[in-house]
Amino acid sequence: MIATNFIHLFFQQFKFSLYLYAIIYKIGMGLSIYDEIVALREALHEHNRRYYVENSPVISDYEFDQMMHRLIELEEAHPEFADENSPTMRVGSDKTSEFQNVKHRYPMLSLSNTYSIEELDEFINRIEKEEGETEFVCELKFDGTAISLTYENGKLLRAVTRGDGESGDDVTANVRTIGSIPLTLTGDYPAEFEIRGEIFMPYASFDRLNIEREAAGEQLFANPRNAAAGTLKQQQSSIVAKRGLDCTLYQIASRELPFSTHWEALESARRWGFKISEHARICRSAEEIRAFIEHWDTARKELPYPTDGIVIKVNDFAKRRRLGFTSKSPRWAVAYKFKAEQALTRLVSVDFQVGRTGAITPVANLEPVLLAGTVVKRATLHNAEQIELLDIRLGDMVYVEKGGEIIPKITEVELSERKADSKPFEYITECPECGAKLVRYEGEAKHYCPNQGGCRPQILGRIVHFIRRKALDIDGLGTETVELLHESNLLNNIADIYDLKAVDLAVLPRLGEKSADNIIRSINASKSVPFARVLFGLGIRFVGETTAKYLAAHFKSLDAVMSASKEQLLEAEEVGDKIADAILEYFADENNIAIIERLRAAGLQFEEEAKELHSNCLEGKSIVISGKFLDHSRDELKELIELHGGKNQSGVSANTDFIVAGENMGPAKLQKAEKLGVKILSESEFIALIGGELQNNTGQNPVTKVETKNEDKKENDFVQGSLF
Repeated sequence: MIATNFIHLFFQQFKFSLYLYAIIYKIGMGLSIYDEIVALREALHEHNRRYYVENSPVISDYEFDQMMHRLIELEEAHPEFADENSPTMRVGSDKTSEFQNVKHRYPMLSLSNTYSIEELDEFINRIEKEEGETEFVCELKFDGTAISLTYENGKLLRAVTRGDGESGDDVTANVRTIGSIPLTLTGDYPAEFEIRGEIFMPYASFDRLNIEREAAGEQLFANPRNAAAGTLKQQQSSIVAKRGLDCTLYQIASRELPFSTHWEALESARRWGFKISEHARICRSAEEIRAFIEHWDTARKELPYPTDGIVIKVNDFAKRRRLGFTSKSPRWAVAYKFKAEQALTRLVSVDFQVGRTGAITPVANLEPVLLAGTVVKRATLHNAEQIELLDIRLGDMVYVEKGGEIIPKITEVELSERKADSKPFEYITECPECGAKLVRYEGEAKHYCPNQGGCRPQILGRIVHFIRRKALDIDGLGTETVELLHESNLLNNIADIYDLKAVDLAVLPRLGEKSADNIIRSINASKSVPFARVLFGLGIRFVGETTAKYLAAHFKSLDAVMSASKEQLLEAEEVGDKIADAILEYFADENNIAIIERLRAAGLQFEEEAKELHSNCLEGKSIVISGKFLDHSRDELKELIELHGGKNQSGVSANTDFIVAGENMGPAKLQKAEKLGVKILSESEFIALIGGELQNNTGQNPVTKVETKNEDKKENDFVQGSLF
C-alpha cells in the first residue's frame, strides 16, 4: 500500500508515462503484483483522459497498447484483483447481455424547441421581465442519444438511457467502452452524483462503420444519430468498443452541489475528468446569443460530429428555481434548432413500402447526394397528398432536407430544371405486394392495403411487432427468423407462435436444437406477460404502448375492451375518436377474433392482474395528480391511489375529492380547483395520508388545502428534474 501511495503521489505531481516509471520502480524497489496493477490502471486512466478529453496525448499508441496488454495479462492471471472500472473494460466483452430497466432518480425531461429567432427573443424577454438582467449559457446541441451517468466515490456506477424520461435501459457495460467517459475521477468531486450528456458518433466513425457494413452486405445506418443509438443498444460490448462512439457531458445532478451557477458546475466537471464542450459560452444579452447562433449555424459544418442546434440555459441556479417548469419542460431553457440543411438532386424512381398496419409509404430513389455529412440516396414522400401538393414528377430536380428525419424528405421541386415532356405522377391503386385494391379512410392522408391476412409485409410486420421487447418480449424470433418461419409455412399470424415446436424449428437453417429450445422457452415465458403489453402486442392501429396501459387500467380485461361501445372507449384516458374507431374496427374483423381466441387458449394474460389493496383509506375518493414530484413519479402516485382504494381522475370536476399537487401544477387545473373549492394536498401530505399518519380522533383522514410551493426548500434545481 505504501508503494501504491508513493506511485500515486509521484503520478499526480509529474504527470508523465507512469508505465516507464512503474518498470523502473518494479526493478528498483520490487513492486507487488497488486501495486503494478494499480500503477498501470492509474496511468492508463490518465493517458485515456489526455487522449480523448484534452486531445493532448503524451505517449505513443504503441506505448499505450503495451501498457494495456500488460494489464490484461496481470488481471487474467490474478482475478482476485478484478475492478469493474479497470481500463481493460474499454475493450468490451463478447458475452451477450440483456438491458434492465432502471428508474431515473432525477427525471430526464425534454427541452422546448424553437426554429424562430423571434420566439427565442420572446423567451429571453420573459426571463428578463421576471428575473431582471440575466446571464445565459449557450451550448452546442449534439445530435446523438441522451445518457445519464451515476458516479459514487469517483467511480462510474451506472449508465442509463433516457427511455421515457422516468426510466431507461442500463447500458453500463457498453458505456464503459467509450474512451471519453471517465471510469474514475480526479479532484474534489461529490461522493454521489449524476451527470447527463449526449453519446454520439463522429462522422469519421460513421463513415467507417457504413463502409464495413456495405462490404458485409448489411443494411447501412441512415445517419450518425441512428448509428449511435443502435450501437449503444448492442448486446455485446465488444462490438460497441469498436464503433468509435464519443460523449460530451452538460449537466450535473445531486442533492448537494457547492455551485451557484451552471458555468461553475461545468468547469468543475471538466476538472474531474469529464469531456465538456469547449464551445460553450456565457452570453449576457439577446445580441450575444444571436451572434453565437449565427456563428455556429455556419461553423458547425466544419465540426467532426453532428449538431442540430444551440441550447440556451439560464446560468444562475436560484433564478432557475424561481422560474420553475411547465408540465413537460423547464421554463429556464430552450433549444434553438438550426434550419435543416438542403441539397438538390434528381428523383430517379419511387418505391412503395407496406407497413404492418397496411399503410402505404412512397419512398423516393435519388441520385446520391451529400447532405449533412452523409450520402443520401432515398427520401420519404409521405403520401399521395404530399406528392400532389409538391407536384413531384419522375426526373425532377428536387430539394432534400434532413430536418430531424431518419429518412430525409423532399421539400420542393426546382421547376426551372423540369423537362418539357414530364408528366404528372400517377399514384398506385393496388398494393405493390399482394395486388389488393388500396383504400383510403376518411380523414387520413395515407392509402392502406386492406388484405391483412394475405399481404406478406403486414403479416411479418404484425408478428415482429408482437414479439418485440415492449410487447411479448420473445427472444430468438428476430426479423430474419420470422421471415424464415413464414417461408416454411410455420408462421402466418401471431397465434401460430404458440403452435411452434422445438423439433420443427431445429431442422431449419441457422437454428439448431439449442436455438430452438431457447425460442420455445421464451414463447412459454411470454404467457405471463401482463395484459397491457399483450394488448399493445396485438398491433391495433394507433394503440401504442401508453394507450394500451390506459386501456388495460380502465377496462381491466380484453373482453371488456372488445365489448365496449365507442362512448365507453372514449371514457378511457388518452382515447379519442380516431383510436376508438380503430379499436372497434379491429374487433369487428372475424379473423382477428379467431386469432384472439387461439391466444386465449394458449394461456396469454387477458386480464389486468388484481392488485392487493394496501388499505381502503381512499375508498370512494376521486383524485387528480398534477405537477412534478420530488420522490415519486406520477404513475407511482396513481398506483398508490388505486392500492389504497381510490380512483384516478384525469381532469378536475365537481366530483373530484382532492388534488395531489407537485411543483408547477397546471394553472388551468389550479384555477378550476379554486373555483370548485377542491382541496389540494402536497406530495408529502398525501404520503402521510395513506400511511395513516394524519388520522384525526374520529378515525377519518383529513384532507386540507396546503400550499404547493415551499419557498424554504433547500433542494437545488437538479433535484427538481431540470435535466436533459
